[in-house]
Amino acid sequence: MPALPATSVANLRDLGGLPLGAGRAVRPGLVLRSAQLDRLDPTEPAVAALGIRTVVDLRTEVERGDRPDRLPSGARLLVADVLADHLAVSGLPPAARLKELLTDPALAEEYLGGGQVREAFARTYRAFVSSDSGRASYHALLTELGAPGAGPLLFHCTAGKDRTGWAATVVLSLLGADEKTVQSEYLSVNTAVRQAFAPMIEGFTAQGGDPDLALDMIGVVPEYLAAALDEVEVRHGSMEKYVREGLGVPDEVTERIRERLTVEAG
Repeated sequence: MPALPATSVANLRDLGGLPLGAGRAVRPGLVLRSAQLDRLDPTEPAVAALGIRTVVDLRTEVERGDRPDRLPSGARLLVADVLADHLAVSGLPPAARLKELLTDPALAEEYLGGGQVREAFARTYRAFVSSDSGRASYHALLTELGAPGAGPLLFHCTAGKDRTGWAATVVLSLLGADEKTVQSEYLSVNTAVRQAFAPMIEGFTAQGGDPDLALDMIGVVPEYLAAALDEVEVRHGSMEKYVREGLGVPDEVTERIRERLTVEAG
């Protein structure tokens, strides 16, 4: 799924057009994802044309304070801090520390080498599913998507890959996307993220840093998504039950989401 050609917001994508089977697809223009909006230009034609009515910010308080969102014209902001309960014990570096680690290969190896980074991300993805803040945040997102009269909605985190990636996975799974489509959409952010961090990665490897470690830090791999999906399976047995029981989203809201966000495939 290629990024939309906006210059003022990174990793901007419309879930619209993705196949859902049975001759259906995601309706274009209603559910979008991106990286942070601190540089967004509301007058940029590619942004203004989207008509975004609601922005759901999945970032932490510190992230929001460091780089506040700039909103599209006429949009309202909903804060849904996925990691409020988890970040301090996750073993992951805060976003601000990531750049520091990518300038110091020895430090990165100490804190995140030997598989530590993948283990930390797997724990974090499980927390998306099981933590109180994760459940409350994804409940809020789905409630907004299923609200009567809802308009185009954009959800985002910092890089638009992890918290945002899980949100897209939940939405697509509810709409009936198969496993291959869900994973392809999830992994499609890697190109944009690697481009954004390319100078940093090159500098890191030039100093002797492990390029695979750098990519594990700034990209996504199937293992991360698999951890969250396994947490859903272990705790709830299915995505449907996770949404109903874990997130507390009533069936009528889920049905409204399906009605709004699906269309006959063109």
